[in-house]
Amino acid sequence: MISRLAAAAVAGFALAASPASAEKLTFTLNWVAGGDHAPYFYAQKMGWYKQAGIDVDFETGRGSAMSAQKVGAGASQLGLSDMAGVLLFRGKGADLVGVMNVYANSPQGLYWLKSAGIKTVKDLAGKKIGNPAGDGARTMWPALAKANGMDPNSVTWVNIDANSKLSALKSHAIDATTSFFNLHHVFARELGDDMGYLAWKDAGLNPYGNSIVVNGAWLKGNQATAEKFSKITQKAFAECATTPEPCIKALVEANGALLYDNELLNWHLVTILMSDETSRTVALGWHNDKRMADDYKLVTDYIGMEKPYDVKTAYTNQFLDKSVKMPDIHPPKLF
Repeated sequence: MISRLAAAAVAGFALAASPASAEKLTFTLNWVAGGDHAPYFYAQKMGWYKQAGIDVDFETGRGSAMSAQKVGAGASQLGLSDMAGVLLFRGKGADLVGVMNVYANSPQGLYWLKSAGIKTVKDLAGKKIGNPAGDGARTMWPALAKANGMDPNSVTWVNIDANSKLSALKSHAIDATTSFFNLHHVFARELGDDMGYLAWKDAGLNPYGNSIVVNGAWLKGNQATAEKFSKITQKAFAECATTPEPCIKALVEANGALLYDNELLNWHLVTILMSDETSRTVALGWHNDKRMADDYKLVTDYIGMEKPYDVKTAYTNQFLDKSVKMPDIHPPKLF
C-alpha cells in the first residue's frame, strides 16, 4: 500500500498546477506498449500527470538503444531504456540521466530450439541471432559473449521485426533470438518442450535493466517537473504491483490491440524483475550505488567506454519518495 506521505506528495503536485497550463512532454517507450508499461497508462487514466501540470505523450519506441539515443539527443525529454546501454551511450556523448529504475534484474534472455542442438552461449558460435536492429540486447551482447569466453563477432546478427521472432525461429531462418523475461510465457506457449532458454543473469550478466531516463540538459532547467513525473510514476508502479487489474485495464483501453489476459501475465513477470533487496527495503526505483559502479565497470571491461566519466553523473535518486517501496508479490504459476 502506498503511504499517506506519498499520496499527499502527489496531491500537492496537483494543487500546485493548473491542467490548462500543462507542460507537454514526450516519453519514448523502449518498444510498443505492453504489460510492462501498464503503470504509465494507469497514472494517465487516473489523471495524475495532468493534475500535476504535465501532459505526457507516451510514444512508441523502436528498441531500447534507439530510445536512449533519442532522449540523449534531446528529441524526447524522457524515455525508457536499458541502463547498461545508457552507461555506454553516455561515454559516446549522449546526454542521459537515469531517474528511476524499473528492472532491478536484467530481463534479457536467449531463446532457441533444443532440437537445434544449442545448449550454452558458446554453442551460438557460427549461428544466426535475429532481433530488431535497435534492440538493447545487441548493445550488450559483447559483454555476454566475453563473460562466457566467446568471440562476440562469431555470430551473425539478422534484422527482423520483434513480432517475427517466433516465426523466424520456427522456420529456422534464425538459430536464436533475444527477448525480455516478461514475454517468456509467449515463447513457452509457442515452442513447448522444444524451447531452449537462458536468462542472461544466469550466464554471468545481471546489470540493471530498463530505467526511466531524461535528457540531461532538459533536467537542469526542469527539476521540479522531473520530480513530479518520477514520484507519480513511482506511485503508479507500486500500486500496480499490489493491484494489477485496474492497471492492465487502463493499458488495454489506451492500446486497443492488446489482450487483457496476455498483458496481465506479462505484468506478473515484470514484478519479478522489479523486485530486489534495494527496491524492497530502500525505495522502489532506487539505483544502488555499488551496483551502478559494478555495471559501469562491466561496460568498461567488456565493451569499452569511449570517454570515461564519473558513473554518479549518470543517475540520481533525488526525485524518488523513499516511503514508496516494492511490495511483496505473489505471482501465479505462469509457465
